[in-house]
Amino acid sequence: MSAFKTDNFGDRIRNAATARKAAAEKFRAKTEVNEKVLAEREAARREIAAAREARALERKAAAEEKRAREALEQAERDAALKAEQAAREIEAAAEAERAAALEAERKLARDARYAARKARK
Repeated sequence: MSAFKTDNFGDRIRNAATARKAAAEKFRAKTEVNEKVLAEREAARREIAAAREARALERKAAAEEKRAREALEQAERDAALKAEQAAREIEAAAEAERAAALEAERKLARDARYAARKARK
């Protein structure tokens, strides 16, 4: 059997320093990898956020376009209704004028008959 090995104080200090260096290297290696992964994730998040913002702007633009188109269509419908109403009013005025002319013609015919009857007596 081998004899009991007793390390002196210097050996223990060197062993502890070596262990600390190994742990620090292991930690640095992990953090470098983690930093790369985190940077990639952050870049991906930024891309996703930019795409989301672009889609939101597209939706907003589409909604604005839709509102403008609907307003234009409503204005066209209103103009068509006003034109139709004006045409109906003109037609009603013309019909009233024709009715008045017909009534005047009937009155003249009636008056002529009345005058003819009076002339015969």
